[in-house]
Amino acid sequence: MSKMLESFSPDADGFQFMWIILIVFMIGLGFSIERFVYIMLKSSSGRARFLADFGKLISSQQFDQALSLANATNLPIARVMAAIVGAKNQGRDGMQAACDAVFLTEAPRLTRYVSIISVMASISTLLGLMGTIYGLIFTFDAVANKPAAERPKALADGIAIAMGTTLLGLLSAVPLLVIVGILNMNSERLIQEMEEKGLKIINSLS
Repeated sequence: MSKMLESFSPDADGFQFMWIILIVFMIGLGFSIERFVYIMLKSSSGRARFLADFGKLISSQQFDQALSLANATNLPIARVMAAIVGAKNQGRDGMQAACDAVFLTEAPRLTRYVSIISVMASISTLLGLMGTIYGLIFTFDAVANKPAAERPKALADGIAIAMGTTLLGLLSAVPLLVIVGILNMNSERLIQEMEEKGLKIINSLS
């Protein structure tokens, strides 16, 4: 670990790769935190309670109260429900159109920026590979041009550059890819739930 930290020093060869990989990771992490807050907290917290209360009001035909509850709840699925109930007097086609309009707004909000995190993971991997190539070039240059007495240290430095940048690139990319998988899984679940619950409400009000 200490050797890796030393690789960030301006005195170390290949330190540029280490800092660039770290910056790319921090950018990916920043988007990950924003997406986690929006998908896992703002779009999911209290969802089950809302659906239970909303379903009871619809079942008892208290449509005004159901609409008020949906409008007062800051969840994507609540906005879909509010659009459907608000258009219930327009028939099935009207409710479906209202549902689709809100869905086309809310679904992209759940999936945006996730691809950027994936891109940051790919860039980290590629930067690690670039650092590896740079380290190998450094090593071959040492073999070809350094005096015999200086070759062992130069070879060790070149290998350290190659291994250090590869390791940091992977340490950056792997967590970001795991985060992408978790965010994709949860955003898809929320989108499918909006479709399913929206259709059920439309069927019940038709």
